[in-house]
Amino acid sequence: MNREERREFVTRNGTAIFGYTRRKDGPAMTVVFYVVSGDEILVSTMAARAKTKAVERDPKVSLCVLDGQWPPTYVQVYCEAKVERDHEANVDAAMLLAAVMAGKPMPEEVRPLVAEGVTRENRVVLRLTPYATFETPSRHVNSAEDINENLVHNLGVSLPW
Repeated sequence: MNREERREFVTRNGTAIFGYTRRKDGPAMTVVFYVVSGDEILVSTMAARAKTKAVERDPKVSLCVLDGQWPPTYVQVYCEAKVERDHEANVDAAMLLAAVMAGKPMPEEVRPLVAEGVTRENRVVLRLTPYATFETPSRHVNSAEDINENLVHNLGVSLPW
């Protein structure tokens, strides 16, 4: 994929595996909904969750964006993250993320309910600024005929966002 294709791939998919460093043990991963907004990727979470605490300790995070198809294609995105606590910014992001989850825009009539949920759950937005991507060319076996001299696996490559 070229740069534009990678960005379009990330923009059109709304779920990813969110990776971050834990204080102890190995890296952590969790499934998140996200939305691309300008040059940022937005993830909503509760302030008390481990993701928030991890970003405050170490802003380096990653997203593994899968296309939801079989066999899967993916792009890993490396980001600098920061925690956004502004209530209105969180409500705006929650409205966008609800649209991602529903597969259609949310009507303004639900905004007060979304705002109430943001307050009740003490939600924050993780603002991710991508700086690099990683991709591995897909090579798949769908049948015995696919196993031949043309089935070659290549190394992946890190590329600028």
